[in-house]
Amino acid sequence: MELAIYNIQGKETGKKITLSKEVFGIEPNEHAVYLDVKQYLANQRQGTHKAKERAEIARTTKKAFRQKGTGGARRGSYKSPIVRGGGRVFGPRPRNYSFKLNRKLKQLARRSALSAKAAGGFITVVDHVNFEAPKAKAFREVLKNFGFADTKTLWILPDNNQNVVLSARNFKGAKVITASDLNTYAVINAQRLVVAEGSLSKIEELLIAK
Repeated sequence: MELAIYNIQGKETGKKITLSKEVFGIEPNEHAVYLDVKQYLANQRQGTHKAKERAEIARTTKKAFRQKGTGGARRGSYKSPIVRGGGRVFGPRPRNYSFKLNRKLKQLARRSALSAKAAGGFITVVDHVNFEAPKAKAFREVLKNFGFADTKTLWILPDNNQNVVLSARNFKGAKVITASDLNTYAVINAQRLVVAEGSLSKIEELLIAK
């Protein structure tokens, strides 16, 4: 697949680049994408949830009422789960939700996500993205130049650029990452991918199985 290269003014530079078929032209594997997204979201969970069970409730143990004749359940303690303020039955406990996936499966998932975006025409290649200083106004102009002001965009840079990151951080629909931090969730969660030309070789190097 051949794409035109744009500058940050939103105009074609006259150059074109051919995307790798191994990364941007495969048949997407939906199950691999599902597993990679599931792992990403699971790894974001803190797992610090906790509810007190009856052994952890500090309440009196005296008998609440006579054993028979009340018409109610013969519960033996105010710690019982059926009493308001009692302990919870099988409540959540702290746990680790993360799990592992094979490296090649994750590579396949990311190639699948990128191929789906490429097939839909949702990838834009720019020659470079850089600002002299962190400035939201400058990034807003770039979004307007491409017509992405109301579009969820993922900007993929070859290396960390703090000026771009700080300029984009106040825009809810824009996210800036480096090629080495590329993940399946970020790709499918964006409507458009804006890829710096220098990022393509790094993406291909990372995602082609070895």
